[in-house]
Amino acid sequence: MPNTKVLPLLDPASDGSVAPCCPPLTERPFTVEEAEAAARMFKALGDPVRLRLFSAVASHEGGEACVCDIPDVGVSQPTVSHHLKKLREAGLLASERRGTWVYYRVEPSVLAAMGRLLTNASSVV
Repeated sequence: MPNTKVLPLLDPASDGSVAPCCPPLTERPFTVEEAEAAARMFKALGDPVRLRLFSAVASHEGGEACVCDIPDVGVSQPTVSHHLKKLREAGLLASERRGTWVYYRVEPSVLAAMGRLLTNASSVV
């Protein structure tokens, strides 16, 4: 049985697709709730080890990785597990236990929501 979590950065739409919790930063000021949701994501990614782990999972072949697939990030295994848990709690990673291993993945919708959040709606090329 998958061990997945609702991603707080996203709101499910009635058609099953997901939408970002927040408008692009340049569209309008955030509400309190939008700011809290975005802050959870930025706080989780504000740690260099977590950012490296997030990147390792996101860029891993097949779009998912178990701890055994993640290269050394300079901290002990219990610390890696702690950081992966924090990324899961922030809604940036989903996980699934398969036997003795837990596999992590970044849902494509999370990356899309992050991109929309940071999009400059008024940028001119």
